[in-house]
Amino acid sequence: MRSIGVVTSGGDAPGMNAAIRAITRIAYSKNFQVIGFEKGWEGLLTNTFRPLTPRSVGGIIQLGGTILLTSRCPAFKKKEGIKKAAETLALNNVDGLIVIGGNGSFEAALKLSKKTDTLIVGVPATIDNDVFGTDETIGFDTAVNTAVAEIDKIRDTAISHERIFIVEVMGRTRGFLASTVGLTVGAETILVPEVKYDKEEILKTLKENSDKGKKSGIIVAAEGIGDTSKLAKEIEKNTGEEVRLSILGYAQRGGNPTARSRLLASLFADKAVELLSEGQGSRIVGLQNGRITTIELEKSCKTEKPLDLSLLKLARVLAT
Repeated sequence: MRSIGVVTSGGDAPGMNAAIRAITRIAYSKNFQVIGFEKGWEGLLTNTFRPLTPRSVGGIIQLGGTILLTSRCPAFKKKEGIKKAAETLALNNVDGLIVIGGNGSFEAALKLSKKTDTLIVGVPATIDNDVFGTDETIGFDTAVNTAVAEIDKIRDTAISHERIFIVEVMGRTRGFLASTVGLTVGAETILVPEVKYDKEEILKTLKENSDKGKKSGIIVAAEGIGDTSKLAKEIEKNTGEEVRLSILGYAQRGGNPTARSRLLASLFADKAVELLSEGQGSRIVGLQNGRITTIELEKSCKTEKPLDLSLLKLARVLAT
């Protein structure tokens, strides 16, 4: 192996730049050349890339986002797109490709792996933390801390005005972010897409809290649970209490990566380059039980990572 390509695909996550930096410098230490394809899979369709060197990735470890840029690329989902990407890899003599992203990126990588001789390794980076094969993804810790910092401020207002706040965090289909954030901010109720919520149960909890003397409350809800603005109005109507909705939005995807996210980026990058140098592909790297491990790319793509529902139970106990 002499050349490694890097692509950041899908939604950005804090720590992607730290991973690009680590991949480049570790690869160079093993005498590999590195190129970075720009704007996600689009870079492989348009053959748009830049050389990456130890110096060109200097000063980026602390930056959020990705210097290689990223985008959604519908054209890559078609057979013609996969074929074009494979041709681009062959044209540039790319022996190994490291894909930094989440489930959608890995599903695309799996399809590409079946059409190219280039070895492909996935590095999980997504604030959703929903990639099977790793206990934690790059960027998750940063997103959690970003949300916690904002909700701590919101609670100050909730207490001061004796209000209930619904805080919507990211998570269209999975509740990893909501469950962790909700537990760590002391939310009275946590709503996740995996568990259908009962409005009457929420009202019962709020009434019980009020009877205990609680004059304010925080409900953390993943965006995928439904219309949170409608829920806020229903709670206000049924309780007579002031209810406010705060949507944290894309702020959770940005910002300087935490030490934890930078650490995982460096460790995952090291393992990814090691796999390629050993001639192994079609795998993703991950963290399992405190150890850096790898699993088959296909297994990761076809297996749903289970949400730890015990966090929701613990949160309910701690919120009493």
